[in-house]
Amino acid sequence: MDHVEFGKYLSQQRELRGLSRDEVSQVTKISPSLIAALEEGQMERLPSRVFVVNYIRAYATVIGLAPEEAILRYEEVDKATPEPSPVVLERERRKRAWLALAVLLVVALGVGAYVALVMTGKAPNPLAR
Repeated sequence: MDHVEFGKYLSQQRELRGLSRDEVSQVTKISPSLIAALEEGQMERLPSRVFVVNYIRAYATVIGLAPEEAILRYEEVDKATPEPSPVVLERERRKRAWLALAVLLVVALGVGAYVALVMTGKAPNPLAR
């Protein structure tokens, strides 16, 4: 069983009881988008594990499942999912750092070009009255 299958299990149990995602969302105070991510097994859209476990507990309670059984099922799935290797995590961190640097550089070049245009008189001076 993987996260997608676990999400299908939750969805099927909810549907068997005749409840909609919106009804579960209203009672649990969990946003509909997070419930959808949980039911679709999209763990990348969910917050950290401690929140997910509490979401599952609240979700199971509302639809009439034993909360501890649902959490045990989730933990089995979660343990079977391998953690990303440190190499992959470092590669992602570097990619984000380069992207942030590129955005900063583009903004700095844009500001510099605008200042140059103002100083040469080709653009109106925003400080002139």
